[in-house]
Amino acid sequence: MRKLNILTRGLGAVAGLILSGSVAMAAGAGGKIIERDWSFSGPFGNFDKASLQRGFQVYREVCSGCHGLDFIAFRNLADLGYNEAEIKAIAAEYEVEDGPNDEGEMFMRPGIPADRFPNPFPNENAARAGNGGAYPPDLSLMVKARPNGANYIYSLLVGYEDAPEGMEVPDGMHYNSAYSGHMIAMAQPIYGDDITLAGDGDTSMEALSADVVSFLAWTSEPEMETRKRTGIAAMAFLLVMCFVSYGSMRYIWSDVKK
Repeated sequence: MRKLNILTRGLGAVAGLILSGSVAMAAGAGGKIIERDWSFSGPFGNFDKASLQRGFQVYREVCSGCHGLDFIAFRNLADLGYNEAEIKAIAAEYEVEDGPNDEGEMFMRPGIPADRFPNPFPNENAARAGNGGAYPPDLSLMVKARPNGANYIYSLLVGYEDAPEGMEVPDGMHYNSAYSGHMIAMAQPIYGDDITLAGDGDTSMEALSADVVSFLAWTSEPEMETRKRTGIAAMAFLLVMCFVSYGSMRYIWSDVKK
């Protein structure tokens, strides 16, 4: 019994450390995070394809000049509802490095659906040089790479404000209520009504920010809907098998005298 109590207390201490570490990580963000209800949240969540297409347009017109999508291929856009011809047309708008050719040299060609989105910069040094020393991270997995990722990125996009009175903002920095330390090198990317959407949709800063966050949630986990459907089907199967197993047990042991 004494050993069991020691083990229980030990497990409790480990759990406490894990939980306190999680709380510390969340608190370490140091910013004001806005909690939203996302269509893709929860075990039955799914992606809103119209929102994903609007978010993709926001990414192309606003974010793609600095941030890449290194892990997403053009053909993956079929998940957003684009057909084959549309995907080919989108891919052809990009220049992709290929080669070597017969002379042993690399060359540029129009993209094809099998290609991944090319990074806007050839390397990290070029990216820093083009952004005042700051390195714009790849956005493919950004929602998964940050605690409370979807809400954090949304809060960051809508969190640009005038600095409080008496606070000095260094040159090249911007005040953001959601960012740790509140000083961020990235200028405000979305102002609202500065993008003409291909389809109907709200063009306010909040709506466009929510759309691009939904798109980045998809790039972080394109297979999410399939995973959730598979998980729900597996849980339903296990639940049915529990009743079948219990019924079989009752039947097998029904003639045994107590």
